[in-house]
Amino acid sequence: MNATKTFQRALLFSATAVLGAATALPHLASAQANPGGGAMQQGAPSQSPQTQTQPGQSNDPNLGAPATNTASMADQAFVSEIFESDKAQVELGQLAQQKSQSQDVKQLGQRMADNRAKLDQQLKPLGDKLSVKMPDKPNKKAREEIAKLEALSGPEFDQEYLKAVAKDNAKDVKDFQAETTSASDPSLQQAAKADAPVLAQHQKAVEQIAQSHNVELSEK
Repeated sequence: MNATKTFQRALLFSATAVLGAATALPHLASAQANPGGGAMQQGAPSQSPQTQTQPGQSNDPNLGAPATNTASMADQAFVSEIFESDKAQVELGQLAQQKSQSQDVKQLGQRMADNRAKLDQQLKPLGDKLSVKMPDKPNKKAREEIAKLEALSGPEFDQEYLKAVAKDNAKDVKDFQAETTSASDPSLQQAAKADAPVLAQHQKAVEQIAQSHNVELSEK
């Protein structure tokens, strides 16, 4: 009788073990198919595929934009000033052709007017690129200077015209020379390198004519 009970208990234990193993198999298979799945179910943080920002780096695409904008604004300012200077020099040159009684001053006026008009046409594509428009008329300071010269005649006109041209052109020479290294736009830098020597030649011509007319140029 005791042997029979022992045998029945052994069978019951064996059945329970088999049933437990069968219950555990699906969980084991699921764990093997999805390693770490338990951690995901427990709310462990997932790893994002996004690029991590390293020290000293920034994901901001606008970083550095102010410097670029500043450089562009400097180029714009230069082109705008040259357009204004060209407009003034063209009208001053035309005035010299009309009012001067000296042939060399007349020729200088024509040369300045023609070359500055050509310079405008050369820089116009860059002006369009930089959103800088050519002025329709000289600025207020230049208009006042032109009005002053219109009231003069003879040697007095020649003297004041040569002083005005020498002063304005000398500034343009310096600006062009500086732009050969400071321009951020490569096309503008190339134009400055090509035109700076031409403007320097103009300045020498003005100084030579002023010397021949005994005109002292206080600012060069």
